[in-house]
Amino acid sequence: MEAAARRAAILSVLEQAEGPVSAAALAKQFSVSRQIIVGDVALLRAGGADIAATPRGYVLPRDSAALLRTVACVHDREGMTRELEIMVDQGCQVVDVVVEHPVYGQLTGQLHLSSRYDVGEFIRSVSESSAKPLSDLTGGIHLHTLLCPSEEAFQRVRAALDQAGFLLK
Repeated sequence: MEAAARRAAILSVLEQAEGPVSAAALAKQFSVSRQIIVGDVALLRAGGADIAATPRGYVLPRDSAALLRTVACVHDREGMTRELEIMVDQGCQVVDVVVEHPVYGQLTGQLHLSSRYDVGEFIRSVSESSAKPLSDLTGGIHLHTLLCPSEEAFQRVRAALDQAGFLLK
């Protein structure tokens, strides 16, 4: 398969996917190396494709009637699991985490967590790697962008985060 055809096929796979698709899975499907897929995705992005890389793979943002909201949080590393579970338990997707770095400005990490399973896989990935969460750079202070099914769901998230002591005031 030619490179241009493979890139078009990658976009098609991502459009039809129900969730994130890993570079390894795409590499296997197209009989190329993972690095070839990473390069293909970089070229697709450079060409204007809105492909997000999450801890579990690539996704295309979906048009939705859901509401985008931001919440400011603070906690230590031990609070990370509970904080993320609070958000997904209310039906919201945790789109990303954002911190304000004194040198680099705003740093964003794509998450796209929608369930306790997603949270568990993310926490496992953090635990198994030597990487530190972005919030370690800012004393635990960070923002999350949430995709919520309703304003009521967002308000439930805020209330539960406040009760748990995670809401930055």
